[in-house]
Amino acid sequence: MEFSHTPVLLQKTIEALDIKPDGIYLDGTLGGGGHSYEIARRLTKGGRLIGTDQDEEAIEAASEHLSEFSDRVTIVRDNYVNFRNILDSLGIEKVDGILLDLGVSSHQFDDKDRGFSYRMDAPLDMRMDVRKERTAYDIVNKESEAELYRIIRDYGEDPFAKNIAKHIVRAREKEPVETTFQLVSLIKEAIPARIREKGGHPAKRVFQALRIEVNGELEVLEKSLSSMIDALKPEGRLAVISFHSLEDRIVKETFRTAQDPCICPKDFPVCVCGRKSRGKVLTRHPLTADAEEIEENPRSRTAKLRVFVRGT
Repeated sequence: MEFSHTPVLLQKTIEALDIKPDGIYLDGTLGGGGHSYEIARRLTKGGRLIGTDQDEEAIEAASEHLSEFSDRVTIVRDNYVNFRNILDSLGIEKVDGILLDLGVSSHQFDDKDRGFSYRMDAPLDMRMDVRKERTAYDIVNKESEAELYRIIRDYGEDPFAKNIAKHIVRAREKEPVETTFQLVSLIKEAIPARIREKGGHPAKRVFQALRIEVNGELEVLEKSLSSMIDALKPEGRLAVISFHSLEDRIVKETFRTAQDPCICPKDFPVCVCGRKSRGKVLTRHPLTADAEEIEENPRSRTAKLRVFVRGT
């Protein structure tokens, strides 16, 4: 299957990064290389782009897509949480900009064999990096009812998390839950019919929760953002595109704390905690897709772009 991914908020992201022709940039979520292509073509031979992704198919697709810029692009198959080790191995201490386009690519959703979509029948997998052993099948069939409830509640914010977990455990006692459609059927059984008729697909929240758990998405994001700010040169920029409230909340809070780290009581006349601001949030409100982009790429509907600039 050919790797295809339409980069969301492309123009707004490139403008937000304020590309310097001789700058050094990191794309931590390379995907098919859509955002990276626009970064690379703005660089001179004195500039450099490092792209990372944990998906082998993404690496192959991006390598081909960015081949004309081979003199200024370095591609590494790894999780962006390891960005500091990657930069150190390349002799790079600070960068001018970092981009994270979170979530699942269009290709991953559309490849039925990956098990990311609740609309296509497939084995329960959901790994972004197939070198990892733990899959969605392992979670659904081996975790306790209490743990399933926690995952679906915390990562899917599903109001029927407890009942869904109960239905899964009851079903797997008879036979393993092996496919996406088996899981979808169980989810539908656990949700009242009157609720299923409203809103989006009843399995959407559960599939999101399992995907986040399989790939450790929120832990990786929380571990990385503050260190990425530290890795920016003065006036360097960190741009993050998120697709659901859990991601966006982490980005918003990390950026806010980096801008206003003081923990002194509000009635103190002067700051005595000694914590200094590391820069400024450029997006008081997140940037979102306009109607035209949403029509062309419906998956951009929930995208939110937040940008932080390092202080001088």
